[in-house]
Amino acid sequence: MTEQIADAPNRLERRKARTRAALVRAAQSFMAAGKLTAPILEITQAADVGMGSFYNHFQTKEELFHAAVEEALDRHGAVLDELTADLDDPAQIFAQSFRLTGRLHRRNPELSKVLLRDGPSLVNSDKGLAPRARRDIEAAARAGRFSVRDPELALTITAGAALCLGQLLHDHPERDDAEDTDQITEDLLRMFGISADEAHEICRRPLPDTDDQPQGATAT
Repeated sequence: MTEQIADAPNRLERRKARTRAALVRAAQSFMAAGKLTAPILEITQAADVGMGSFYNHFQTKEELFHAAVEEALDRHGAVLDELTADLDDPAQIFAQSFRLTGRLHRRNPELSKVLLRDGPSLVNSDKGLAPRARRDIEAAARAGRFSVRDPELALTITAGAALCLGQLLHDHPERDDAEDTDQITEDLLRMFGISADEAHEICRRPLPDTDDQPQGATAT
């Protein structure tokens, strides 16, 4: 009996976690389909949960979409971590991650659009790409690869470049996303203290195979 009582809160927490995950997955599927104006009722029906359950986890639809973007970007960040696990140079880790992320704007345009909308608030998130970029910048500075006095300002510059790049690619579909991303990455490396020749060389290195990388907001 005691064990059953003790396990009750755990079952409740697991049920709450499943409900939240179902809502987030539903929101991600709506994002991937470009249905950003869908009513909350339609999202809860897709998640197979009640309206009341929605408000147990989120106050607004915007809050749900924000969480959905965070978790989708967190998965993208986890993939970047895997793809850079064998690299020793923190400058190359930073560059490769930025180059792959820049390609996300064309690879997943709906997620990109929501990212551009919520970008400023996501810079301060403890999930997703911002904490990973901060980590890589700080590691490169400690190793003497980057000459940055304030990693937080360097992160702000990086985030601004990433968001403006995404907007540029949306506004000008004729532009080459890979070429533009690599050029901005090269400019960032030079700004952070890497020589022009080395920055150019780093940004011309082959990127890893991303066939297994999540391509949609609903990837699991």
